[in-house]
Amino acid sequence: MKGSCLCGVIEYEIDRIDMPIGHCHCRTCRKAHAAAFATTAGVMREHFRWVKGEENLSCFESSPGKLRYFCSVCGSHLVAERISQPHLIVRIATLDEDPGVTPEVHIWTSHDVPWLAYDGIPVYPEWPPKP
Repeated sequence: MKGSCLCGVIEYEIDRIDMPIGHCHCRTCRKAHAAAFATTAGVMREHFRWVKGEENLSCFESSPGKLRYFCSVCGSHLVAERISQPHLIVRIATLDEDPGVTPEVHIWTSHDVPWLAYDGIPVYPEWPPKP
């Protein structure tokens, strides 16, 4: 499967997803992605490779030992890692193909924010209808 950043300067490939896809609600994921949660999955290092633009990666240590890699041009967060672990944490939203599996878990929901609930408000597949 191929993945890339928003501007297309950086591309990567994975052979497969090795750990379940999950939605992480932790404060650092929320802030790093400017979203209510980040959808991620573990990929063993040997199943991941940079294809293009690795020189455009920037890195930020968001918590002790956790490195987040993002495009220095467009800011897309692509992967994170803890050097001591055998896998990378891939940001599923940066995949250019359907991974063929769906999320299995929500984690760090203790960090949820009150505005996250959407039950009872209208949902539209695209833009809401014009009044």
